Amino acid sequence: MLFVFLAIGLVLIRIFEDTLFYDPLILFFKTDHTTEGLPAYETAKLLLHTAFRFLLNTSVSLAVLWVAFRDSEVIKVSVLLYAIAFVLLFGLFWCVLSFFEAGNHMALFYTRRFLIQPLILLVLLPAFYFKKG
Repeated sequence: MLFVFLAIGLVLIRIFEDTLFYDPLILFFKTDHTTEGLPAYETAKLLLHTAFRFLLNTSVSLAVLWVAFRDSEVIKVSVLLYAIAFVLLFGLFWCVLSFFEAGNHMALFYTRRFLIQPLILLVLLPAFYFKKG
């Protein structure tokens, strides 16, 4: 039951993304962005909200992993992996946001996607399941 509640929590983060987070890139990537420049945005605010969303998704994801495995080693490894992923992806996100040219946004799209969606959880759940078995 708790697993379902946590999954709903991840869905709610996605449903209310427009209300909870500042992200002008949401609408930008829903359009034909291949030749357009990035929309106007406040860099510090975008970075802060992206980091907050990553932290929120990570917290719920770690709770999902705890409910699924009840193993402190799984949580320790997951926290380390999430921390490494955040440092690498957030640094890459900032670099791509700051230095890439108009029309070259696929790196930004995918880097941002890993930061704002719980995709790492989709990798860790089966990985720990198969390791356990």
